[in-house]
Amino acid sequence: MHRKRTTDDGDELLARLGWLTAQARERAELQRAQVELATALQRGMLPRDLPRVPGVHLAVRYAPACHGLNVGGDWYDAFVLTDGRVGLCIGDVQGHNIEAAAFMGQVRAGLRALASVTGEPGELLGRTNDLLISLGSELFATCTFIRLDPVTGILESARAGHIPFVWATADGKSGVVDDEGGPPLGIARGMEYRVSRHRLTTGGVFVLLTDGVVEGPSLSVDEGLDRVVRLAGIAAVAGLEAHALAAAVIRGAESVGHEDDAAVLVVGHDEPGPQP
Repeated sequence: MHRKRTTDDGDELLARLGWLTAQARERAELQRAQVELATALQRGMLPRDLPRVPGVHLAVRYAPACHGLNVGGDWYDAFVLTDGRVGLCIGDVQGHNIEAAAFMGQVRAGLRALASVTGEPGELLGRTNDLLISLGSELFATCTFIRLDPVTGILESARAGHIPFVWATADGKSGVVDDEGGPPLGIARGMEYRVSRHRLTTGGVFVLLTDGVVEGPSLSVDEGLDRVVRLAGIAAVAGLEAHALAAAVIRGAESVGHEDDAAVLVVGHDEPGPQP
């Protein structure tokens, strides 16, 4: 009788373990499907092509989170404004799931639509912020928007809670842009975003990033930014093409095991050729 009870207990334990294993497998498959859906949704919302503008070199790179579970919110965009200047933006949505990927699409579409009304970076971020508030989402987004004149290299920028971008010149100088950012988009109505002016010199570069590029388990944001500053400085002096610098920046993020999505947008400038 004692042996029978022991056998029954063993069978019950095996059955329980089998059920738990099946449940764990089902949850893992569901989670994998959600990650794949969020990744596909995000990639589908990113621009397929970048504008070709005389005198301007653009390159982008995107790498999903190393652990696969934090995908969803990073984006970049580049497009020609109605006055011929170039609009450039990069951003990151709070959250890492399908909802974040969908919200990212709303932010990017809102920016593009409102840029046809105003390309002034501060006003554009303010209007986009109010639009997102009106949608009633509980999510928010950080963003940098730049308006670049391809002829003069004059660049106007505004930041909404996003990390600052990096600059480098062909004569070996480089650093992090020192400007005043405003609050993230979608926090409160009526926010203002201060505009700063810079000049992208011939042979120089600006590097726009998301925090997945500069932050990792063993890397602080400041350390990550310093790494990108060094890369940008070397690239500018060596005359590396924009796509080579963008690839090097993403490789650096992957080498430290970034736990978040990583996106980079590199902007280079040279003398524009003759107009057709």
